[in-house]
Amino acid sequence: MTSKIKTAPQLQRIRRMAKKQKKRVVWTNGCYDILHAGHVLYLQRAKECGDILIVGLNSDNSIRATKGQLRPIVPEAERAIVISALACVDYVIIFDQDSPLDIIAALQPDIYAKGGDYTIDTINQAERRLVESYGGEIALLPGIAGNSTTAVINKILRAYRDESTS
Repeated sequence: MTSKIKTAPQLQRIRRMAKKQKKRVVWTNGCYDILHAGHVLYLQRAKECGDILIVGLNSDNSIRATKGQLRPIVPEAERAIVISALACVDYVIIFDQDSPLDIIAALQPDIYAKGGDYTIDTINQAERRLVESYGGEIALLPGIAGNSTTAVINKILRAYRDESTS
């Protein structure tokens, strides 16, 4: 486990210190299963929005609940190590719920960042209302069209299916 992977109480202490130092905290979250260039570029853009980037990482259970029993491909502990190895990521927390609403409420990040595949109307509305209630900013950051974990998985499946039939 790397030193960037934190618990909620640890992140609350970090957030209090950041506030005292007038540093802007950016929050984003996602599955980050099979890390690809779209993920990396998005996280770099998110980091540019503030001083400290905290990434909420969906647990294996929360991914299975939304994406089905075949996902994730990469277990949460390994995904956390990979994400924490990125220079733009300051801290990682794994969450087990459908939404990290409780963590966002506790941290009250200055900026709540989501990828460009979302709009203000398609982001989690409870999270949106919470962020707006304390005066946080919502940043919708552009992504790379066609870059998704599902697209990577499908490409791999096609490649191996084509290989096995030749």
